[in-house]
Formats: sequence, structure tokens, C-alpha cells
Amino acid sequence: MDRAAIVHEAFRGRVASGDLPQGRAPGGPLMAELAVQAFRAGCLTRALDRQSRVMSRAGQGFYTIGSSGHEAMAAVALALLPGDMAFLHYRDAAFQIARAGQVPGQTPAWDMLLSFASSSEDPISGGRHKVLGSRALMIPPQTSTIASHLPKAVGAAYSIGAARRHRPEHALMADDALVMCSFGDASANHSTAQGAFNTAGWTAYQGIPLPLMFVCEDNGIGISTKTPRGWIEAGFRARPGIKYFQADGLDIYDTFRVAAEAADYIRTRRKPAFLHLRTIRLYGHAGADIPTTYLSREEVEAEEAQDPLLHSVRLLAEAGVMAVPEALEVYNQAMARVARLAAEVVTRPRLSTAEGVMASILPPKRANRPTNGSDRDAVFGSDIKQMAEPQPMSRLINWALTDLMAAHPELVMMGEDIGRKGGVYGVTQKLQARFGADRMIDTLLDEQAILGLAIGMAQNGFVPLPEIQFLAYLHNAEDQIRGEAATLPFFSNGQFTNPMVLRIAGLGYQKGFGGHFHNDNSLAVLRDIPGVILAVPSNGADAAMMLRECVRLAREEQRVVAFVEPIALYPMRDLHADKDGLWMRHYPEPSRLIPLGQVGSTGSGDCAIVTFGNGVYLANQAKAELEAAGVPIRIIDTRWLSPLPKEALTEAVAGCSHILVLDETRHSGGVAEALMAHFHETSGAKLARLTAKDSFIATGPAYAATMPGKADVVAAVLNLTGAK
Repeated sequence: MDRAAIVHEAFRGRVASGDLPQGRAPGGPLMAELAVQAFRAGCLTRALDRQSRVMSRAGQGFYTIGSSGHEAMAAVALALLPGDMAFLHYRDAAFQIARAGQVPGQTPAWDMLLSFASSSEDPISGGRHKVLGSRALMIPPQTSTIASHLPKAVGAAYSIGAARRHRPEHALMADDALVMCSFGDASANHSTAQGAFNTAGWTAYQGIPLPLMFVCEDNGIGISTKTPRGWIEAGFRARPGIKYFQADGLDIYDTFRVAAEAADYIRTRRKPAFLHLRTIRLYGHAGADIPTTYLSREEVEAEEAQDPLLHSVRLLAEAGVMAVPEALEVYNQAMARVARLAAEVVTRPRLSTAEGVMASILPPKRANRPTNGSDRDAVFGSDIKQMAEPQPMSRLINWALTDLMAAHPELVMMGEDIGRKGGVYGVTQKLQARFGADRMIDTLLDEQAILGLAIGMAQNGFVPLPEIQFLAYLHNAEDQIRGEAATLPFFSNGQFTNPMVLRIAGLGYQKGFGGHFHNDNSLAVLRDIPGVILAVPSNGADAAMMLRECVRLAREEQRVVAFVEPIALYPMRDLHADKDGLWMRHYPEPSRLIPLGQVGSTGSGDCAIVTFGNGVYLANQAKAELEAAGVPIRIIDTRWLSPLPKEALTEAVAGCSHILVLDETRHSGGVAEALMAHFHETSGAKLARLTAKDSFIATGPAYAATMPGKADVVAAVLNLTGAK
């Protein structure tokens, strides 16, 4: 007999015989009606856990991580408001079930069974993953097991105060809402979680509103590794900026009382709190897990003897709310009802095609209010006069950001040093003075916190433009894009979104500064994420017009966009000779943009150099020398690297007999691999590629030694075409 069956039979036998565990008497503000709701939610949770294992053994279900032992989360749900956004631990079925009882028209048992069965009718993910979540219940789905949802919970909580000052058109939460996020004691140790706790405390310590409830469901073990006794309390009882609360998750009355106290503290003080909830884990980690392989039988049986549903039966009886026989009947009815529903659920349709699976990668489009008609002269001040002259890329990006933020009050920026300092390279200078510190947010030095802030604010209607100071720093936090931002529409069937434009200063050719940590020429991680748009401009005018399109894509199409700004081109003024000014551009009129997928093309030669970013600059440097050697050149600026604009690229090289792919990223895993494959499939031209070496970038005089240079471009073209 498996552990689920043992726990089930023990519950029925002990309740029938009146053999209930001892504990404190019921007390606190939990009303009878809510106590019954919490118990019913716990019974339904238990029934669903058992049924998931039955379905799995029959090949009809595909998820068995259960919530048994964590039923007290129902009491936490009842202590909150149904409009409070909740980012849930995967053991929190009881929370969702209890909240469903607060919102009319919900069918939580049916919905969760559809999810177990991976049915395409699953109302949250459409059969793509077993996740807790519901748009009607304000529960965005989470797929993480390592608490990577905590940074965005911090961001969502921050957004509530920000929305009081500048309420975005598509805001979801009320001004008095709070955000709840839950996680296990093992996940609390993860660096992502620790960063979120630190960010929350750092924010609250400064008096910034952050209505956030952390709930640590401490069952003392992570899969097979025990959490040291007292570890969570020792780590969080005196954490700066975060109020500590502790409750017994075996006691729904105590849990409700403490959760309500914590919620009241959060709403009135607008400060974060940490609810440390004692729980137990029944059945082991998941269906295939056998707890007696790493715990003694005595330990397992001691936990099972403290079944929280047994405690609830006793508490309800002692409170005069529900007699013991009635409680057993409620439990049995839940088991029977779930079995009946499951028999029907397993007949429901499932996804069967790639198109069906991929249908929700791209979020739905949405309508937005018209843009504001701000007084540009007042916003720009003396900069208006400078627009008559050509400017370098950094200045034109600054002006584009100014126009965009003036037009769209829901735009917010966040990052290290972007406000008062104006960024490491001055790209965001004057923006804090123009739009205020609450729209130009100077963050702490933590990329996970920056992206979490952006994701969370986006889930409450803002359109964030987070900045990562250097491309190499993205690797500290790339899972916030891969595992959180990009997957939210996919796993919620488009019901939840977090649009944003992620600005990153990156790529190589920065003269003598910083080495590989400030000059990173790898874009592979961004190109590999389904649904993420990757844009790289090569000059200031294009940067301004592409940035406008990126913001449009985020605002209107709810897309996640990465806009990588080549650091070396920020200050670039000259092309061939000192003070020739040939790489500066005039600021494009504010309505002009470069649509997604539109490539740039100059020249009409028979040999095309297909490139992007710094490569466009190098190709233009080489062009005069090549044409003097009798090789007319066509330069194709890809601009959009993901999704690759294949049709536009094919059209741009039409008639060319030679194509050189010039790629400043690395030979292995670089952009050239995709471009070469595309042209091999679509063009009869002779192909060659020139890439960076598979190397990190050095500091000092060798800063460009591993990347293509002008001479390399000239030599590659001459070799490809046979010209000498």
C-alpha cells in the first residue's frame, strides 16, 4: 500500500473511532462559516492529491506533486481579499480552492483535474503544464520550483504604490491590495529568493511602500534534504525591514489569526511581512518519490500522525462548528465527487499539434488610450535646439526615451545608476529630472531584482523599460526572462502578461575598458527564448526609430523585447577620419519608426555583407576600399535578430552572387549560424562568414583582437569574390 492510501485509511479510521490528535483549543477570529470553508478546501485538496496518483498510474494524468500537509493555506487565503495577487508555491491547491469559494462561479475541482490530465480545456494553461493559477482569482501561474517568482512578487507589490501616483490604464490591483507569494523552506535558501528578501527589506527600510506577504511553508525538508531545525526562524525573525510572524499550519484557527494580523499590518503600514507557517509533507515529494528511502519509517509515521485534517476535525468539533461524523462525511463526499469528475475529465481533449502548443507563446494584442500630447518644448528644454544638428547614438536614444515617456505615462524605467547619474554612459541623463524618481527608479545592485521589479510592475499594467548595465550582467538574472517573463503568456493561455522593453548596453569594441565583463559579444541566451524579440541598432537614427517600435510592441502587442545597444557606438561620431562626423545622425521626427522585421539596405552591389550592430559600422568602413578594388558592396543591416526577418533578408540579397555574413558574436552559437543556414536554404549565392573567435574579450590594447576588424572584412570579401 502506498503512503497516500495509508494516510487515507488512517484518517478515516481515526476519525471514525474518535482517535484525534491533541492540540490547543480553537481560538481567534475565524468564524464558523470560514472554518467550514477551510476544512472543505482541505478535504478537496486531499481528494485531488489522491486522484492525481490514480490518474498517473492509469496513464491518464501527468502530475503528482501534492499539497497534502499544506492544507492550512486555505486559512491564509481566507484571511486575504480575492483581489490580492497571489504567486503560489506548487503545494498550494488549498489556497486556490479556498479563494475560489470567495468568487462566484468557480469550479476548482474540475479545473484542477483538467490540469492533471493536460487537457486543452484546462482553464489556466490550456493543457501546456500543470500549474496553479486563475485569472478570475488573481493567481498568475508559476512553474518554478526554486522561488524565482519572488523577485516579481516584490515588483508587483511595489507597483501598487506606484499605481497610486500614476495609475496605468491596464492596472489590475486596487490601491489597498497586497501581494502574497508562497514558497517552501528549501527554496528560501535559493539565491533568487534571498535576493528578493533583501530587495524587499532594502525597499521598506527606506520607507517606500511595499505591501507584500511572504509565506514560507516550512515542512522541514526539500525533496530528501532536511532543513536544519530552527533555520528559517533564525534567518527571518530579525530581518531588517520585514516583520516576522509565525503560525502553526496544523491549526487553521491559529493560521487564520496570524495571517489576518500579518495582512492588517501590511495594509496599514504598507510594509512587507514574513509569515512562517509550520506544515508537514505527506506522501513524499511526488508520486515516484518514496520517503522511506531517505527518512526512517518512524519519522514518516510521526509526520502522518499529525495530519492537519485530523487536527481540523478536532478543532471544528471543539468549536461546535461541525460534529466529527459530519466531518468524515464531508471528507468521503469529496473523495467520491473527485473520482466521478475524474472519470469524465480523462475523456476531454488534449493538445496534439505543435501549432496548438505554440498558440499562446505570443500574448494577445490590446487596445490602448491615445498618447498624450505633451508640450515637447517644455519637456526637452534646451535640447530642442540641438536637434537641428546630427548627434551620436547615445544622445538620440536619450531623446527617443524622452519622447516615449512623455507620451506614455505608464512607461517606467528601472536600473542601476539610471536616475540621478543618468547611466554609466549618460544615455538616461536628465530623464529623472524630467519625469521624477518614481518613473526613473534607481535600484539596488541586483539584476534579478531589476528584472523582477519590471515583471511585477508589468503584471499591474505598467510598461517597464528595465536597464541592464552591461550585457554580461544579464547572465546573473537571465532566468527572470527565460523562466518568468517569456513563459507567463504561454502557461496562462495569454490571460496574464508582462510586456516590457529590456534595454541592455552590450557587445564588444569598447576600447580598452573592462574586459569580458563589460564587453560581452554573446547574444545566444536571448535568441534562444521563444517569444522574445531581440533588436540591435547600428546607428542613432535607427536606434530611436527601433526603440519606438519596441515600445509599441510592448504596449500594443504585450511583447517582451530585448533592445541591445552597442556600447562602442554610443559615442561614435566619425567613420573614416577624425572629425568627419559621418556616423552621427539627425533625430528622426517622433512619429517615425522602423517596423519589426524591416531590414536596412544600402548600395546595390553584387556582393552583400549581411550584418548588424558594430558590423554595420565595419562594413561601411570597408566599403570604400572594396569598391576601389572593383567590388561594389551591398550592406544589409539585419536589425532584428529574433525572430530573424527571413523574408526581408531573402528579398534584400536578391540578385547577389556572393554573401558574406559578418557577425561580431562568437563563431559557435553566434548569429551567423542562423543566417548561414537561412541563406543556404534560400539563396544560390556563394556564402562565407566572418565571426568573432570563441573567446572572451580582453582588456587593454587587445580589446578587439578576437573580433572582426575592417581589414578582416576587406580580406574576407576579396577572398569570397576572387577579387585581388
